[in-house]
Amino acid sequence: QVQLVESGGGLLQAGDSLRLSCAASGRTFNVMGWFRQAPGKEREFIARINWKFGWIYYADSVKDRFTISRDNAKNMVFLQMNSLKPEDTAVYYCAASSGIGGTSPSQYNYWGQGTRFTVSS
Repeated sequence: QVQLVESGGGLLQAGDSLRLSCAASGRTFNVMGWFRQAPGKEREFIARINWKFGWIYYADSVKDRFTISRDNAKNMVFLQMNSLKPEDTAVYYCAASSGIGGTSPSQYNYWGQGTRFTVSS
């Protein structure tokens, strides 16, 4: 059974840093990604990483502050977030794709339950 389990989150201040983790089990994937969804908004792509080659792609809104990485041995993917802003407040989801894993949620086959954090000003 495929499982993606995120960890990290909580209450933060503007300018803080946070690292989210996602543990994957059940199979290997071609691409792992991070998305977020703020209240009343659509799910938004943040970053993705190719599991085998490590190719990375970021959304323009986060590429100067967020870093995605992976640990193949532990089957984990991480999202390091720096200089957090109130507008980063959202539920963050780890996602996995057997295909090309682009920037659309529909391109991902599996999802974690999400982890929430709030950034106050």
